[in-house]
Amino acid sequence: MSEDEKAPESAPEEVTPAAEPAPEYGSEDVLEDVAPTPPAPRVKARRSPWNRGRDRVIAALIAVVVLAVALVIGATSDSAATDHTQAAPPPALPAAPDKVPGSLSEIWSASSGSTPIPVVAGDSVATADGGEVAARDPLTGQIRWHYTRDLPLCTLDSVWGRLNAVYHKSRNCSEVTQLDPATGRITAQRNGNAELGTQLVDDGSHVTATGKQLLTTWRDDLVQSAEYGQVPALVNAGKQPRTGCTYGTVAAASGKIGVIERCPGDPADRLTVYKAAPEKDDEPQVSFSSVLAGKRARVIAMSGDLTAVVLPDQKLLVTFNGDGTQRAAYPLDVPPGDLAADPPTGVEATTQTAANMYWFSGSKVVALSRDDLSPRWTLSSALGPGVTFAQQLVVPIKGGLAVLNENDGSTIRTVGVERRGYPGPVRLAAAGPVLLEQRGPTLTALK
Repeated sequence: MSEDEKAPESAPEEVTPAAEPAPEYGSEDVLEDVAPTPPAPRVKARRSPWNRGRDRVIAALIAVVVLAVALVIGATSDSAATDHTQAAPPPALPAAPDKVPGSLSEIWSASSGSTPIPVVAGDSVATADGGEVAARDPLTGQIRWHYTRDLPLCTLDSVWGRLNAVYHKSRNCSEVTQLDPATGRITAQRNGNAELGTQLVDDGSHVTATGKQLLTTWRDDLVQSAEYGQVPALVNAGKQPRTGCTYGTVAAASGKIGVIERCPGDPADRLTVYKAAPEKDDEPQVSFSSVLAGKRARVIAMSGDLTAVVLPDQKLLVTFNGDGTQRAAYPLDVPPGDLAADPPTGVEATTQTAANMYWFSGSKVVALSRDDLSPRWTLSSALGPGVTFAQQLVVPIKGGLAVLNENDGSTIRTVGVERRGYPGPVRLAAAGPVLLEQRGPTLTALK
């Protein structure tokens, strides 16, 4: 049989897809099919503008300029202009003798033109000259640590067991650094507005920088607690009680500050006593303010709520209570030349012991009772107020020291001291067995 005669192959059967089972009730997919999100088109990366050579050069120049500016700022900053060393706490000083020795000789001296009185802090003595504050061994004068800036010092004092160094920058005494006298560590710093020629007055809790037109008070962390007078960059007007006044002498005690004011329109000088820590530092809290009986008045001492004022024209020492009422008036025998002008820094030369306060008029020492500020006795031909040394009162006199009885001012004995021809005022302080004399710009230690 030929291939043509073969029976044709059967056509493939058509396959019908099996019917899908009906979905159960409630199982339908009621959401429409969502077309897949097409891939984001590829974006050609942008060429960095800093890949060009010119841009790299610009970046390098910017880095160099920034570095140069940083170096200039560092080289001219206060830190770069400060030389500061520290030390371990010093050993305790030997005790003072039981009584003032029969002779005293110089054991060392140092320049200290920025200290109005000898500055004793703990077991160290501090000097301040030029831009340097130096803590010294009282027995040898050797420097233990120093803090030096490229600015001149205005003044230095010791209160709260710390040293407060005030520096002159630009137009006033604006830079204050507080130092631990034992180690030289900086404990606080502030900027202020103290005037040139300022001196620091403290009452044990606050310190006030004196001035002719502004008095500024700080607490122990150097935070300002009060401003009195012509405030620079005044924010709130009308807070100060009077304007246009100038200030004479200043004293402080028991959280209060006493100042002699000379104001336009007043017929005489005015005594004002205000709080060292008012509720608001820019709004003084005045305890009292009274016009006095004369001009050229000087506040010489404060004790508790009492204030003592000298009226030269009336030749009186007048004491006032805390409310401004007059307590008492005493005749005062002081040469007119002693009271012709205010002290340059606005602070009287005074000291205090457990028994009395001592005021140096310029030629005489007047002992005042700490209880009521009444005069107890007067010593003529003195060079400064007295201090307690070796459990006795010593007062500088021409040629040496007078050892006095505090009750009546009688002389127990005198001790000769060679001052190398220095004729001026002498301020005293004691550090253990060492007696210190501030003779103008020089501090001298005696033993």
